[in-house]
Amino acid sequence: MSSTIQSRRKLIVAVLLCVAVGGAVVRHYATPGSTTRDVGTLLMVLWVPIIGNVIAWLIGKLPRRAPPAQPATFDAARTFTPHLSVELTLRPPALPSHDVPLPAGEYRCALVIGNEGFSARWLVPHGAQLERGKPHALDVELLTPGVASARFPDGAVFRVLVGDSFIADGRVLQHRPAVI
Repeated sequence: MSSTIQSRRKLIVAVLLCVAVGGAVVRHYATPGSTTRDVGTLLMVLWVPIIGNVIAWLIGKLPRRAPPAQPATFDAARTFTPHLSVELTLRPPALPSHDVPLPAGEYRCALVIGNEGFSARWLVPHGAQLERGKPHALDVELLTPGVASARFPDGAVFRVLVGDSFIADGRVLQHRPAVI
């Protein structure tokens, strides 16, 4: 079916281009200011919509780049490996109805120092919850510990970014030894 549509489109393009060429010939031989010359000009203008279709067809023929690589993320099957021991204090939320403790589970974020952010995750143990406004000692896993560890010396202060909001403030208590 698409080949029928393509052949019809090609036929329409060819007919309109022939009409435009015919209009150019009529315009060339008509006397200036006559109705015949105006009709020739009108016939020439009929090809203008075709140019957009021709350009779109040419762009479609250009080779396409490969889609960008997906950003690195934590592997769901990989076990949690802490790199830092930190103290987090959750900020109060913008809406009072959201002022509830964080339940147990995994939380992903960016740890921000200055204008640099590093992907990280932390776990709230089963049966525990994090209350807002109180400091909590937690273990944090960095997505790229080789790059990020140098930016987080003991005592470094950082902010926790989730989405487009800073939800907590933190301080590095100590580095965890690498597990081999």
